[in-house]
Amino acid sequence: MSDTQTNGIAGDQLRAFVERIEKLEEEKKVIADDIKDVYAEAKGTGFDVKILRKIISLRRKQPHEREEEDAILDLYMHALGMAGPSD
Repeated sequence: MSDTQTNGIAGDQLRAFVERIEKLEEEKKVIADDIKDVYAEAKGTGFDVKILRKIISLRRKQPHEREEEDAILDLYMHALGMAGPSD
């Protein structure tokens, strides 16, 4: 067995997992910074970042998921008196 064993733990294998995770975490930070830059660029050209984030969130969902959420939101808004008059 080539892995260094300590208390039944394969040290070399564990180190490889940790190093892979650390590398992916670094890549994730770079991507997050790139996304932040794109939002800043969009804001600089006059787009509302809060609305862009909402659009991105909505595009991730299936149409039936969006419809269900919209129906529940409408129901709650009516219950709280926040919606316009009923049709």
